[in-house]
Amino acid sequence: MFAEHLDRLAALHSQGKLSDEEYQRAKERVLGGEPKPAAAASGAAPLNAAINQLRRSREDRWIGGVCAGIGRITGLEAWIWRLLFTLMLLCGGTGLVAYLLMWIFVPSE
Repeated sequence: MFAEHLDRLAALHSQGKLSDEEYQRAKERVLGGEPKPAAAASGAAPLNAAINQLRRSREDRWIGGVCAGIGRITGLEAWIWRLLFTLMLLCGGTGLVAYLLMWIFVPSE
């Protein structure tokens, strides 16, 4: 029975209907192993690990280094985060509140 499922998966994979990652996860499910989360299987850090790595920048800072720290974790430039916080500031002040909270609670490098 397992062999039939594995043969079907291999056929779908060879036809290009399953990516390498999908094939590995399906194969692990058939064999009874616990499938890895998609983010961990692709090499990306899980969300909680990324949050634990978040630090305010000491070099690239305008005020508190929050935007540069978030940029380093997300892969976006710091100026994009600065623009987003400024836009949120203009929309009811949420940007200021969020920035201040992150400045207080996110540790520095």
